[in-house]
Amino acid sequence: MNTKKLLLCGLTSLCLTGSITAQQANNEETSYRPNFHFTPKNNWMNDPNGLFYAEGVYHLYFQYWPYGNTWGPMHWGHATSKDLVKWQEQPIALYPDRFGYIFSGSAAYDAQNTSGFGEGGKAPAIAIFTYHDPVKEKAGQIDVESQGLAYSLDNGQTWIKYDHGNPVIKNPGIRDFRDPKVNRDWVNNRWILVLAAQDRAQFYTSDNLRDWKYLSDFGVGIGAHGGVWECPDFFPLKVKGSEEVKWVLVQSLNPGGANGGSGTQYFIGDFDGTNFTLDKTFSQKLEKEKAVWIDSGRDNYAGVTWGGTPDERYKRYFIGWMSNWDYANVVPTQTWRGANTAVRELELVKDANGYRLNTLPVKNLQNYIAKTDVQKKISVKQNAVLVAEGKTDLTQADISLNLKGLKKETYTLVLSNANGDELHFGLDNTTGELFIDRSKSSNATSFHKFTAAVSKAKLSGTQKQVKLRFLLDKTSIELFYNDGEMALTEIFYTKSPFTSLSIKGGQKFDIENLTVNQLNFN
Repeated sequence: MNTKKLLLCGLTSLCLTGSITAQQANNEETSYRPNFHFTPKNNWMNDPNGLFYAEGVYHLYFQYWPYGNTWGPMHWGHATSKDLVKWQEQPIALYPDRFGYIFSGSAAYDAQNTSGFGEGGKAPAIAIFTYHDPVKEKAGQIDVESQGLAYSLDNGQTWIKYDHGNPVIKNPGIRDFRDPKVNRDWVNNRWILVLAAQDRAQFYTSDNLRDWKYLSDFGVGIGAHGGVWECPDFFPLKVKGSEEVKWVLVQSLNPGGANGGSGTQYFIGDFDGTNFTLDKTFSQKLEKEKAVWIDSGRDNYAGVTWGGTPDERYKRYFIGWMSNWDYANVVPTQTWRGANTAVRELELVKDANGYRLNTLPVKNLQNYIAKTDVQKKISVKQNAVLVAEGKTDLTQADISLNLKGLKKETYTLVLSNANGDELHFGLDNTTGELFIDRSKSSNATSFHKFTAAVSKAKLSGTQKQVKLRFLLDKTSIELFYNDGEMALTEIFYTKSPFTSLSIKGGQKFDIENLTVNQLNFN
């Protein structure tokens, strides 16, 4: 949640940026409503909140202003899914009350009823969220934010606020004190909570989810600090292919992202039950790179995770808000504003360079492949058409390819349409960078003024070969490098859908295993 956006609209105010005709609304639905990225039916959405799994259903809550299409007094919206791909919007879950607006937070399924809120053998779901008091804010007070609790006895459909016990974590005298994320600490058999406290993360623990004990903090002078820290997450992961466990802190900030505005970094280390300390090799990486990003694109912010099913204690599924505070309030849609990234599985990988997080789209996306075209090898001299005009619906596609025989040149993939919109992305091997250039992608809309800068992600030197995968929706690209070692996510608003894909680059190189998966969500 960004305090720069605290416009303090009244609870009954519409806060609309403009009217919209039925024809305009229909055009928006056709042109811009994503095929497979979640959006609310109407009005404003930002941070994902309250992620939990229970009885075969994944729950996604989100920051929501139900009376307008720009940021307003926050509620929690709600959506559910059985596979982390297709989502059904549900009724509003939490409304503001006498303690304030309902800012970002988290939820957990208390299967053992450690909280004591369960009744009749029914385990409760517990939501812990930030109360933001607009009266105190207007008065210039410091203790504007505190942490509240609500519980549900019907798997998150309705919630009962813990009124006589709220706030469960009082403000200690910090202005930006928000976004609690609670997880089960399987290692120490208790609950662990992390929240953002201006320029650091603070850790708390509890046996019952009601009474919280402060443990420690982390982050002052470590990593990126171009803006306020927000929306943390903290969890253990097993190193892929081993039984070794490391702890991961995911930490958003705004501004100060990898390519400007909002961004999300991460840290890998060890947790002794009280203190989080960086792994030595990861600390060395930080000294060199200053920050390590979960996504270097402009449009993946405030991301948090679900734990897996009860049999998947060390699984983590990540979702972010697919926008940026630099322009979120003015993207060219009126009926709704805000979308989520595709859900991604996180993997902790260890190699000769130390530890890193890999992120790739959740495997259930494969269930929506309607058709697959594969070309085993294409020899390219300067340029080639990879997807011919109209051959594939590029508003719902999952495409991957291997580039081989690369030299110190630039290799650019180009999405285009008949109206002159183009999206350029690929590998600049002269500088050792991945890039997305959307400067020609949104010429017919007001969003064009935000697309001039090229987003870049630094690689480790010149590449001889790379593997790229990218998800395409009507207004977004999610680009993954070498099985998720790096990701860039960006949005755009074309006059008409992209209809072809080509590549241009070096004098001679090869493409292997070009795989074009046509997705279908009807």
